[in-house]
Amino acid sequence: MTDQTSVKRAGSREWIGLAVLVLPTMLLSIDVTVLTLAVPSLSEDLQPSGAQLLWINDIYGFLIAGFLITMGNLGDRYGRRRVLLIGAAAFAVASALAAFASSAELLIVARALLGVAGATLMPSTLSLISNMFHDPVQRTRAISLWMSGFTGGMVLGPFVGGLLLEHFWWGAVFLINLPVMAILLVAGPLFLPEYRTPGSGPVDLASVALSVSAALLVVYGVKEIAAAGAGWPAFLALAAGIGVGVLFVRRQRRLAEPLLDLKLFAVRRFSAALGTLTLVIVSGPAVGLLAGQYLQLVLGLSPFQTGLVALAPAVAVLLGFTLAPALAKRWGARRVSAAGLVVSAFGVVLVGSVGSGGDLALVLGGQVLFFLGGAPLLVLGIDMVVGAAPRERSGSAAALSETAQEFGGALGLAIFGSVATAVYRIGLTVPEGTPEQLAEAARDTLGGAVAVAGSLPGEAGTTLIEAAGTAFTDGLQVAMWATAAVLVAAAALAAVALPRGPAPEQQAHG
Repeated sequence: MTDQTSVKRAGSREWIGLAVLVLPTMLLSIDVTVLTLAVPSLSEDLQPSGAQLLWINDIYGFLIAGFLITMGNLGDRYGRRRVLLIGAAAFAVASALAAFASSAELLIVARALLGVAGATLMPSTLSLISNMFHDPVQRTRAISLWMSGFTGGMVLGPFVGGLLLEHFWWGAVFLINLPVMAILLVAGPLFLPEYRTPGSGPVDLASVALSVSAALLVVYGVKEIAAAGAGWPAFLALAAGIGVGVLFVRRQRRLAEPLLDLKLFAVRRFSAALGTLTLVIVSGPAVGLLAGQYLQLVLGLSPFQTGLVALAPAVAVLLGFTLAPALAKRWGARRVSAAGLVVSAFGVVLVGSVGSGGDLALVLGGQVLFFLGGAPLLVLGIDMVVGAAPRERSGSAAALSETAQEFGGALGLAIFGSVATAVYRIGLTVPEGTPEQLAEAARDTLGGAVAVAGSLPGEAGTTLIEAAGTAFTDGLQVAMWATAAVLVAAAALAAVALPRGPAPEQQAHG
């Protein structure tokens, strides 16, 4: 391990550069939430079909997931700052195209371009942090602030979107990207260093095609399972994606300069951190989604009230990110990560202990503990993933970290969402005399049952709402206990496999 006294510490230029890097990160997370608020007004204006509306929402995330590995590798080969700035310029152009789209088809194309450009931003920012902050303690603090920016964007998204849509047309939610990208394009060359792997050859285009195809097919498959349940289209997509992924891995083993360096997985610190990080990411989206449905459809909170309740877990995440570097410095990343995940699992158990009669305190307290306990692992895990990779491969390592988060989130929704839905459908008893078409809608989702209940006469509607609330709560409980089991497994993996001390300086690899 490199003597830490010989490691160059970052100065004011690097910290200003970090502030520049946080901007696109915050913007990407704002974009994730802000579009949902604009859907009603853009639907009225562009009149998209149901399929087009799904593509408007989904194609952005699909293409980000598909191109992360490619863009991370391009940054390693041709310069991380260069790829970041090219991506920022492309993101600005695509944002303007989306804002002034005159048809649903054009908006879908713009969203696709935003996804490809967005895939350059996350791995480039994270890999540049590894180049700017060589001191492990400073690097952990920098990643903590970077993650806080991403979470802050998620919190600000609904407020920013609501404010813009109250005074402007739906395209304004895309125009907010332009000033942020302008700041990045001006400040980037001044405060961000350039780094590229010396002597890199051209990118293998066949590997790019295989990587993108595998990612798109797998993400599509798991999202289909999460949205519509298990079916042949989803399974065929998953099988095809896994098959293409196997071909991709085989090709990487034969190439002298692969798109994805599989040797990274031989580094224990890297593979253990990436595996633990993925398990935690798998758990997150389902907790937020199911708890949000419980608050609105079982407890009857309004969307605004639900948003206010969600502020507490958001603050808990930010607190966890902020405390992670100091806690790791005092007790070590392994102990902090494992202990935090035990707290996180206990929080999920609290959420899974709710009843259909109304337990706001359990849901709120459980979510706070879940996000507070899991936050340190996100910071420390990403730090270990990037810190364990040789500096010339930090872009690829950052891309793998982001890819794990994209796949983990989609996979978690598919698995735990399907579990909750299956229990709900098995447990729901529809009142006798309900027309079959309405009964099927009620069995499909809790939201469908609430809508159907409004059209039923007399006590039948009340009976259906009560039965649906009970069935959904049963599904929530089973899904949360399954999530807690995954978090306990992640805590065990962290306690056994994560390193005790700080990450070695990356130069030691090179």
